[in-house]
Amino acid sequence: MILLNSMSGSDSENSIDRTNSPNSPYDSVQTDGNFRAVSVCMLKGGVGKSTIAVNLARQLAAHEHDVLLIDLDPNGHASVGLGFDDQYHNTEETIGDVFFDDADPTSVVYDTSYEFDILPSSEDLEQVEREIVVGDVFQPSALLKREVVDPLLGDTYDYIVTDSPAYRSRLTDNALVATANLVLPLAPGNEAMAGLERTIERQISPLRQHMDVDVLSLVPNMLSGRIDQQTQDRQLLERLNSHDNLQDRIPNFARITDWEAVDAGDLKPSPGIRDRTSITKAYGERKPLLDYDPDCDQLQCFDELAHIVEAGEVVRHG
Repeated sequence: MILLNSMSGSDSENSIDRTNSPNSPYDSVQTDGNFRAVSVCMLKGGVGKSTIAVNLARQLAAHEHDVLLIDLDPNGHASVGLGFDDQYHNTEETIGDVFFDDADPTSVVYDTSYEFDILPSSEDLEQVEREIVVGDVFQPSALLKREVVDPLLGDTYDYIVTDSPAYRSRLTDNALVATANLVLPLAPGNEAMAGLERTIERQISPLRQHMDVDVLSLVPNMLSGRIDQQTQDRQLLERLNSHDNLQDRIPNFARITDWEAVDAGDLKPSPGIRDRTSITKAYGERKPLLDYDPDCDQLQCFDELAHIVEAGEVVRHG
């Protein structure tokens, strides 16, 4: 059974309106005015975590926020996808220096030229992970929070987005402890819901015994098939939208409430983040989607994710 009961609520009385959001389908959005760190995570590879993390950071920056993207994935897809190949291969100055040698976190932060900063991954990040237990026996899962997020969030950055590894690790635990707010991507396939259940059972539930952890959104990603037939896209969307306790985590761009109308052909939606050539080409050009193809229809999805992070919850419209 999938349980995602929120352990932290938003305070609408303290919210403010934001209307300066490019590509937004909304006239305004209520935000709670809080600084927030969020992890994009899933214990399954191939779900597009890095793509979501990069474009979420970019859209938050487009909303005129100061944003830091932290790439904690040893594969470095987000870092390389933004052109930080040299930093990825440079093992002389990494987040390990911040964790173990008291280096200032800003010493390993770089300007992406896309209105947000990045703390890139490095090819020795797995070695850094192995040293975490030795380097900080008392609180091995609190290094990122103590050394990076707490010093920078609120003072230097309004929002911090972390791209986490696709496996259970000290790095993933550090990301969850440091952010406590999660965006969980899912891609169509037989293992989609199993990956979600693994993430909840192995990561989220154990942490909730010690701290508040809030799943802000479940994000169906990399969809390409029709949903008026029993495709894998349809199966994923149907399972997500049929769970009562998941409804407040489903973004508007992935929500289906009338499957009969879909099957009858009266509704022809394209829910979820769709597989677009522009998204793939943007990675090849080392750019976020907004800067590669500002007319891409999928920017509305990433923009809503930015609104969800700002508001601390999914906000229903219409």
